[in-house]
Amino acid sequence: MKRLLLLASIILLTSCGSIATYNEAVTKMHPVEDLHEDVDKVYRQLQKLHPRLYQYTPRETLDFKFDSLKTALNKPMTSRDFHKELSKVTKYVGQGHMSLSSPNTRFTRKERKARLKTKFDISNLSFEYVDERLIIREARGKDSLLLHAEVLKVNDDDAIKLFNTYKEIVASDGYNTTFHDRVVGYRFLGYYAIHNGRFDSISLTLRNSDSTFVKSYKRELKNKKKTETDSSKQDSLKLKKPKKLSKAQRKLKRKEDKIKSKLRRKKNKKYGYNYSTKKYNRNLSFIGKDSTVALLKIRSFTRGKYKDFYEETFTRIDSAQSKHLIIDLRNNFGGRLNEIQNLYSYLTDKNFTLINRSETNTRLPLLKTAMSNSSSTGTKLFYGILSPVIIAHNLIATSKKDGQLYYKFKASKAHEPNPLNFKGKIFVLINGNSFSASSVLSTQLDGDNRATFVGEETGGAYNGTVAGYYKNYTLPNTKVRARIGLMHIDSKHKTDPDGYGIKPDVEILPTYQDRLDNIDPEIDWVLTKIGQKN
Repeated sequence: MKRLLLLASIILLTSCGSIATYNEAVTKMHPVEDLHEDVDKVYRQLQKLHPRLYQYTPRETLDFKFDSLKTALNKPMTSRDFHKELSKVTKYVGQGHMSLSSPNTRFTRKERKARLKTKFDISNLSFEYVDERLIIREARGKDSLLLHAEVLKVNDDDAIKLFNTYKEIVASDGYNTTFHDRVVGYRFLGYYAIHNGRFDSISLTLRNSDSTFVKSYKRELKNKKKTETDSSKQDSLKLKKPKKLSKAQRKLKRKEDKIKSKLRRKKNKKYGYNYSTKKYNRNLSFIGKDSTVALLKIRSFTRGKYKDFYEETFTRIDSAQSKHLIIDLRNNFGGRLNEIQNLYSYLTDKNFTLINRSETNTRLPLLKTAMSNSSSTGTKLFYGILSPVIIAHNLIATSKKDGQLYYKFKASKAHEPNPLNFKGKIFVLINGNSFSASSVLSTQLDGDNRATFVGEETGGAYNGTVAGYYKNYTLPNTKVRARIGLMHIDSKHKTDPDGYGIKPDVEILPTYQDRLDNIDPEIDWVLTKIGQKN
């Protein structure tokens, strides 16, 4: 027992010490030689691991940009400022999955525990860039009246100037530009935190049709002291005491609650419930004047038991005898290859292979992922124990052809269509945030002439992207973290010129007025086209 307590004390002291050391590293001014070392380190990692490093920017050009960066780094700099400068160069790799994370100070266990007792209601808001305006896309809870308000300032800074600054560090696939506006608008507060660090208060200057006003937020305790009004409400509620249940009734209620809870968990898994946004990742509805048009909204190819969902979905579509299917992939940043392979089996009546074998520079991608210097000791121990099995699996999955290594994902095998496959007309809604797996699925649908695309060019490239497995490498001095894709994922279908997304057959860009009028112009166009508009 004493030994266990001693070990726990050592781990706790080591943890506290490591947090203090880390926090010092990410807040201090780094000498020029340390900054240069980190530039060299990240470029060597990219050269070693990235299978398509020079696809969009020639080697001599990229070499020059990294050398120029080192020349420009001629004075000490913080980790956050270094991250901004490095991002302006790594974006020329032209792969949206290759990203850099700016380090933040870490909390002690006590600080984390205290933070869990607080709330920051700025999380009620989501943003969007439309018609050269930054607007509130969603406003939840008590802030619902702020919906569609235009953001003029963030604290004392002009919102659009901030927006344009953040765009400078965004990497998209190839030469695509639609991703920049969409992703910075969609993740505006995330970019604000990257540039300014963690914040516990913020003020927004907003404008709606009636006025210009300031809305301020600050982190506060979840359970504030009850006001006199709250107390009077509590007193009035006490007067209405619930009827006391008998022992048998209480037992029955517990049983019913247990069944409801089980059904709720089952539904959450199937539909991929996102506890942050309070929304399901997958939804099926029927719209149009006859309510026969199937609308499949997929926010992300992550979370939940997708096989159960798609089986249920296409059974319902078949029962409804729907002749038109709208698949909404707007603002879908991607997810699992296996999920889009399963979905595509319901969208074709032919045998298909979703992707080619993936180019890679390593025979052991899973171990490269697990044994990165950013992985925890526990993760390394776990994968170290399983390494014989992992190595055997990776070696079987990789092969070499003409001097190039290839990795075989499940999605690169031949698959048969599902018996419930949809045979009607398909429309796919896309925008600049349709990325990664969304673009892979869209490429397959477009290449097989299986769908009409409506909206905006996707942020993900038509001819493939570098993703799959990743190595998360922490730079030794600044602690900036680089996420490097290890696999080139592409379909057999290709387009020319290279470096662009799936182009819509019908380009429709929503306007600010559309948002104010609660109009979805892309869906409206489809319903009008097929004669189902009310």
